[in-house]
Amino acid sequence: MDVNGAVAEGFEPVREAFVRNFEMLGDRGAAVTVYRDGHKVVDLWGGTRDVDGTAPWERGTAQIVRSATKGVAAAVLLLLHQRGQLDLDAPVGTYWPQYKAAGKERTLVRDLLAHRAGVPVLDRPLTPAEAADPDLGAAAVAAQAPAWEPGTDHGYHAQTYSWLTGELVRRVTGRTVGEWIADEIAGPVGADLWLGLPRAQSARVGRVGQIDAPAPTGGLRTRPKRSVADAYADPGSLTRRAFAAITPLPDENDPAYRAAALPASNGIATADGLARFYATLIGEVEGGVRLFTPETVELARAEQSAGPDRVLVVNTRFGLGYMLHGGASPLLSPTSFGHPGRGGALGLADPESGIAFGYVTNGFRTSVTADPRAQALLRAVRAAIAG
Repeated sequence: MDVNGAVAEGFEPVREAFVRNFEMLGDRGAAVTVYRDGHKVVDLWGGTRDVDGTAPWERGTAQIVRSATKGVAAAVLLLLHQRGQLDLDAPVGTYWPQYKAAGKERTLVRDLLAHRAGVPVLDRPLTPAEAADPDLGAAAVAAQAPAWEPGTDHGYHAQTYSWLTGELVRRVTGRTVGEWIADEIAGPVGADLWLGLPRAQSARVGRVGQIDAPAPTGGLRTRPKRSVADAYADPGSLTRRAFAAITPLPDENDPAYRAAALPASNGIATADGLARFYATLIGEVEGGVRLFTPETVELARAEQSAGPDRVLVVNTRFGLGYMLHGGASPLLSPTSFGHPGRGGALGLADPESGIAFGYVTNGFRTSVTADPRAQALLRAVRAAIAG
């Protein structure tokens, strides 16, 4: 496999793992970037730009990162809190009066970030065109009755996270969440990431698609537990309904979908953009840019939700908008916080080691929170920093 880019001395295991992802784990086109203490130590890319094409992946090729977008959106709310514009312990209705309907009066801002709001589903799913309309999405979640009493339990808000966070940002700032990210995060940080892809950047973005897992070469084939498989198969389950809050599934290669701003699912980034973003959450990068204060870092990774997830049907852990290290979503270490994208992408920061990590791919697998390719790269990073 012809891999381009460079690794710093000691990080050669990451290059080896990246090559194996193509040779053994079915990657078609991908990139991985790692920062340590604000300095880039891994920057690799390879394969094809499009999952179904032959043109090579180039430096700066970007891809849709699905739910890895949630970690960027969470930073918006935490930065607004850091600046004194948003109280995490205030009711959502303080900023968004229409949200106080159907038993949601006591929902706190932190409940939205920690997947405790109780509205992971919509009684009437939105079409892709409706989902792209922030007014329609906000009205739908504001009117929705919660599936459990807000704040008392947690379940992954796979799609509704878009309108919950996006509308709150719009109410507080007067800007869309995509505009805020462009102005206050991507621009100052120098990160190639977008929520609402500008037409001028569309030529940089590859086509994505579903890929099959490679055939096992020995040992046992890993299958989901029956309870998990049953939940995804049952049209009436919270699991199935949460992921189907947009029905039919959007075409992720459609320019109209990419131009929309859905903080739960359709951010677009390079591996460097994702890693650089996380690097600025935990420290300074080249140029002296830092987003989070140390106090905000601790807020981001302080456990808010843990245990059986009503939607994902496994034990999950969440801080304020970020997944935390655990069996269902292994990150670099117990001090890490970040967010995967279903079937591929992953971004995270680890304050203890100073590592920030970004992986993007054009080939999505059936995994939800722990893609084997990203996990292989994380194991290599652990080996590199250990020694």
